[in-house]
Amino acid sequence: MSELHKFLFDGLPVRGMIVRLTDAWTEILCRRASNTSTGAYPAPVSELLGEMAAAGVLMQSNIKFNGALVLQVFGDGPVKLAVAEVQSDLSLRATATVNSEVPEGAALSQMVNVGGGGRCAITLDPKDRHPGQQPYQGVVPLYGDRHEKLERLSDVLQHYMLQSEQLDTILVLGANDQVAAGLLIQRMPIKGEGNLAAGLTHRENEDQIGHNEDYNRIAHLAASLTREELLNLDVDTILRRLFWEEKLLRFEPQQGASGPRFACTCSRERVSNMLRNLGVEEAESILSEREDIEVGCEFCGQQYRFDAVDAAQIFVPPTVSQPPGPTGIQ
Repeated sequence: MSELHKFLFDGLPVRGMIVRLTDAWTEILCRRASNTSTGAYPAPVSELLGEMAAAGVLMQSNIKFNGALVLQVFGDGPVKLAVAEVQSDLSLRATATVNSEVPEGAALSQMVNVGGGGRCAITLDPKDRHPGQQPYQGVVPLYGDRHEKLERLSDVLQHYMLQSEQLDTILVLGANDQVAAGLLIQRMPIKGEGNLAAGLTHRENEDQIGHNEDYNRIAHLAASLTREELLNLDVDTILRRLFWEEKLLRFEPQQGASGPRFACTCSRERVSNMLRNLGVEEAESILSEREDIEVGCEFCGQQYRFDAVDAAQIFVPPTVSQPPGPTGIQ
């Protein structure tokens, strides 16, 4: 069962989380593999998408945002777009669009950032938007401060969180065909939720970057965790192996209905709205060539079909009264 573990380092301004996606992750892969038009993901794409799903859960849990956190990686390589979406209740889904052959063992730059135009976007879409409110989005390039191409998603996201939150963060991510997992260690903010030193300014909080000895020590230990250990060891063993000299305050693991799990937000109503936006002429053009309009959800594989009658109903103005049904009197 997929699980999320949160913990604090007693008396220190450092927090951490470990996520292990098992059934949630294999459900995503199985649905993709059963899609006869696309087939299974190439191994490098599967690993990237798994890391994105694990990172999305960690980031959503870290900020406690009431809405969807959408993590996207896109660019000019054979992988046009990879998306992981995590709701505030930790339900998640993920998908990727692959345009051409992905080399065996391909790194991030070979998949998404061939020409240097790759980007990573993190979007926060509120669950209950106010009128006129737009989702927040931050975008960072897939290269470092020296304009070198970044080959690990963890490096991209660490750079993003350092810029957006002004907090030291280390991420260790990994995925295979059975498990997608991640470890996050972060220096806690001086002000705001989890305030440890009231009265310091935001600038003073920013000035702490790289200078907290407790965080630096713990981050060094966390960075020693290998991908193989992350994927193959249970959480208790990982924490004991990394932080056996530290006193941890652990919270109840989140599993099952309260933990990470696969779920898709697609619906016939949402597809109808998409077709409405497409326009009546486009819908009629499709129906002139085939019996129905078929739309498949790229996340879960669910197929939605609309025949000519269904399509006509979509474009009926809501103010127009429908004729009464049969009364039974001939």
